[in-house]
Amino acid sequence: MKNKSFLYRNSLSIVFLTLFIVTLCAQALTGWKEHNQELADDHASEIPFLTYLHTGHFVSSTFENFQSEFLQMALYVVMTVGLRQQGSAESKSLDKKEEVDREPNPNKKDAPWPVRRGGIWLKLYSHSLSIAFFTLFFFSWGMHLYGSWMDNNAEQAVKGKAFQIITQYIAGPRFWFETFQNWQSEFLSVLSIVVLTIFLRQKGSSESKPVDAPHMETGK
Repeated sequence: MKNKSFLYRNSLSIVFLTLFIVTLCAQALTGWKEHNQELADDHASEIPFLTYLHTGHFVSSTFENFQSEFLQMALYVVMTVGLRQQGSAESKSLDKKEEVDREPNPNKKDAPWPVRRGGIWLKLYSHSLSIAFFTLFFFSWGMHLYGSWMDNNAEQAVKGKAFQIITQYIAGPRFWFETFQNWQSEFLSVLSIVVLTIFLRQKGSSESKPVDAPHMETGK
């Protein structure tokens, strides 16, 4: 490992972090221009970029996508524990135990400290990935609701309509339309990789079976 550079050892996370930052900045910039166009159409004053970053329009559009991604990953992590798909590279084996199913060994060299500590720490650590994803999902879902509510009331104010309290807003269709259109796309993407990895291959990818693997071979 010492023979490999930091960039090589962490290239996957670095590339995706860079893509995330670039696209988030692009979203903020284009969202600001779109929002100001909407304000102009309603004969309202345009706002500066830094002010836009605190608006419901930006908060809602950002966390609307975050929450669906975290929900996708949380459900995927949990459901792949017990559910199977014959032939998929994303499924565990149909008929044998795998390395991830074995009991943790507290005496293993370099085992994480919760494993060595045992008890409640080991129990929490054993489910820490799903806990983290569900926590991120609920936080993002709440921020999406807050941002969407703020954006809706900003629109109401510009149009001279009454302010809505959050319980009134969540009872309406707009927030749930925004939510479900994201959820269904995430479920479709998971379904796609589960099913497509049965028949299709990508040489060198950890998300694919070997190119010469039979279609009905389950797991990587």
